[in-house]
Amino acid sequence: MTVQLLRNATQWLTLGGKHILIDPMLAPKGAYPAFPGTGNDTPNPTAALPIDDAALDALLQQTDAVLLTHLHLDHWDRVAQERLCKNIPVFCQPGDADAIGQVGFTDVRTIIDRLDWDGITFYRTGGRHGTGDIGIRMGTVSGYVLEGESQRIYIAGDTIWCDEVKLALDRYQPAMVVVNGGGARFDTGDPIVMDTKDILALCDYAPAVKVYVVHLESVNHSREDRAALRAALEKAGLGARCGVPDDGEVFIR
Repeated sequence: MTVQLLRNATQWLTLGGKHILIDPMLAPKGAYPAFPGTGNDTPNPTAALPIDDAALDALLQQTDAVLLTHLHLDHWDRVAQERLCKNIPVFCQPGDADAIGQVGFTDVRTIIDRLDWDGITFYRTGGRHGTGDIGIRMGTVSGYVLEGESQRIYIAGDTIWCDEVKLALDRYQPAMVVVNGGGARFDTGDPIVMDTKDILALCDYAPAVKVYVVHLESVNHSREDRAALRAALEKAGLGARCGVPDDGEVFIR
């Protein structure tokens, strides 16, 4: 298994000889307006892709499938929809298939609980994209555990630390978990993805799991950067167990 972080939650995972593109946001830096109600007007994405257009084309041509945790712009943007081959398998949570089909994709596969595909098993997990009214407005999100070649990785998706994440860790016992950090939030309400406090709680709950944190320094409502998170992990004695990859880095190999 290898996993490369491109930017935000966009990852390129190779397992069992298959290349899976996760949550693609492929637009150039600053292509979209700032998310409203976030206290600043910095356009999104706030960082450039770490590869040039030719390298991105090569990566997309090698991609065997797409895995979507949900359909927010920073996980499934217009550029991804335009550039991906329309007959590529797209795996998604219940409720998202129609919207994906409406933009031209012809092989959309809903994962309700479990799906087997070419030697890889996908298990869908739950999550909470925030608390209270904001969490409700953010809608349904999913994570996924991928299993193949005696390896198991948990892609937690856009969720805070919650009972659904605990259940996934308990049920599937993954060796590795990728969490979306940054503590993104709006002007009101609590974070809508994990902040440092949540990540430390996850590490304490699952002490045998390798933890990798993505979704950093790429959207305008993110509140925590890599340097602060790495410092907090080092202070907690977790520097060796928790990775905070840079954009472009192959962080699992």
